[in-house]
Amino acid sequence: MDIISSIFKALYEIARLVRTFFTSGVYFIALCTRSRTALAAENLFLRKQLAFYQERKVAPRRFDNVSRFILVLLSRVFAWKGALVNVTPKTFIGWHRQGFRLFWRWKSRPGRPPIPTELRALIRQMARDNIGWGEERIANELLLKLGIQISPRTIRKYMPKRPKGQPRGDQRWSTFVANHAKAIVACDFLTVVTATFKFLYVFVIIEIETRKLIHTNVTDHPTAAWTLQQLREAIPSDHTYRFLIHDRDCIFSADLDKSIRNLGLRVLKSPYRSPLANCFCERVIGTLRRECLDYLIPLGRSHLHRIVKEWACYYNQSRPHMSLGPGIPSPPEYLPARHQSTRHRIAVNQRVSSHPVLSGLHNDYRLEAA
Repeated sequence: MDIISSIFKALYEIARLVRTFFTSGVYFIALCTRSRTALAAENLFLRKQLAFYQERKVAPRRFDNVSRFILVLLSRVFAWKGALVNVTPKTFIGWHRQGFRLFWRWKSRPGRPPIPTELRALIRQMARDNIGWGEERIANELLLKLGIQISPRTIRKYMPKRPKGQPRGDQRWSTFVANHAKAIVACDFLTVVTATFKFLYVFVIIEIETRKLIHTNVTDHPTAAWTLQQLREAIPSDHTYRFLIHDRDCIFSADLDKSIRNLGLRVLKSPYRSPLANCFCERVIGTLRRECLDYLIPLGRSHLHRIVKEWACYYNQSRPHMSLGPGIPSPPEYLPARHQSTRHRIAVNQRVSSHPVLSGLHNDYRLEAA
């Protein structure tokens, strides 16, 4: 409502200015047809009346913007210093300066040119459809999948404003770099409560270098034997890994660590109360909760297994990762080439398609033939 009222007020001021300028112009043309003697006599007559009001000390009414503009415009025709009565020369010069400031502000038009309207609408749609995405995530999605290069700060400018009191929901990635990332995998458990208040355990294994989820599974009662079987299914016999990171949970027993060493892996246990030592796995567990499990309530073990499998496929093949530059752990074939990407433009023969993930909790954007 404030914007609408300001627009109407500006239109009203412009209408008054045009009307006053027109009437003053007609009056000025009529004065030009009169003789110089008559104009001088009328000027003296008006000055005498103004002197009478000055003697009585009658305060004049304050000038509005339209009157200031007309007086400044008329001052370009004659020597105005001797004709000032109601205001001081300093005030009149200030009117000049305000006019020049408004003129140069309109002429310079500071700031970058706006991006296309359809791209602004796409940014707002992506922000509304994916409540956990921030400007960095949307920028990576546009660059990797749609071939549009745009700054995250520009995206933040056009994103819908978050109401006060609500959580941010944006994503933050750790900048920790492992010396042997190519040879390290990490694993951990997370607990999930079903709709019937039953506790289930999700086991995840992540590859540190590519951030790829190489295995996920769900169980009611995690044991050392079950955990060893999951590691055997996830790690092939011809693997190139050297280390496995896990915490000091009682599930990871001494016999389990011995069996892991038989798989050709050296066990690296994280210190007590130090989750940052296994930060990559903790991070993927936090991402799984924030982007999936915080919005879905599983009904049982099979339902939770389907949810985790679908999210893991989206995580590996569609979701951009900041730690990869940005990149995708297992990029699909339909991604546009980096050198073919253009700024703020989509090719004429292509269009943007949206594929829902987890019943619309996330959306996978792709370029398709128009």
